[in-house]
Amino acid sequence: MSKITAALESAVATVRANTPPEGEVQSRRQRACVDQAFARILKLIAPRIRHFIRQYGLAGHWDDAEQCCAIAVHRAIQSYEPEKAQFTTFVNWQIRGELQSLRFRVMTDQRPSARKVEATTVSLDAITGGEDGEGLSILAAIADEDALDRTEAGASEYLARSAMNALTESYVEHLRHSGLERIRRRAQPRKPTRSERMAEAPPARRPGRTPLDPAQVAELEERLEHNRQVVEGRLFEIAPLDLGEDDTGQVRERVRQVAKRAAKAMGDLAVIDPRFALMAEYREAMLAH
Repeated sequence: MSKITAALESAVATVRANTPPEGEVQSRRQRACVDQAFARILKLIAPRIRHFIRQYGLAGHWDDAEQCCAIAVHRAIQSYEPEKAQFTTFVNWQIRGELQSLRFRVMTDQRPSARKVEATTVSLDAITGGEDGEGLSILAAIADEDALDRTEAGASEYLARSAMNALTESYVEHLRHSGLERIRRRAQPRKPTRSERMAEAPPARRPGRTPLDPAQVAELEERLEHNRQVVEGRLFEIAPLDLGEDDTGQVRERVRQVAKRAAKAMGDLAVIDPRFALMAEYREAMLAH
């Protein structure tokens, strides 16, 4: 047994002796011994690691390859059985396996499927010649110059659609509140005249509000849904506008009137609702010009 092999066996034994069984806590002294011994192992097999990295063609990925080798050494220590083989032999196969896996991940042209199409792995940081003769990295060459404009346009469209949906909901809720108040007022009993009040005893006062007529509420919701469709389809064009089978000039005129009233109402809502302050400022600026 050579001096390096004996030193490796001793360092591995130190690591295993200071590694407690699963479930037990490792002391600070044990951790220090393990760290020193592990560093000693890496130093002893450093020439072997450099040899394998070059052998597998991973010199361009040196840092990643060294990390893989350190992982391989750690796994070899954990699963090493001294009675079956020496550590130098056992760790070689662990290092080879990790480097082979790394090569398949970073050098895809080494795979059989890539060799069939003659694929080549290149670094994105490699420098190539630009049109003006100056050096240009591959990453800069494949950069999408229109990506920023498309991102800004997409963000603007998303914000605009969100604002239109919120403004539509605010307008429909405003109509619903007004409609329910009208139904409630109609449902209230007529006030008796003076002669009726003098002739008859006043009726007992009923607690609470007058119940709403479900038929009238359903009719109101139907009108609100129609108004929503007009706003989304004619004003904002974010949804198709279905006029039904009766697609006549009269129907179109009613739709135009609904859209006109909705535009005015939403303009007023945008002024008083702080969520639409920016839209209100834009509206005032447009009217000023």
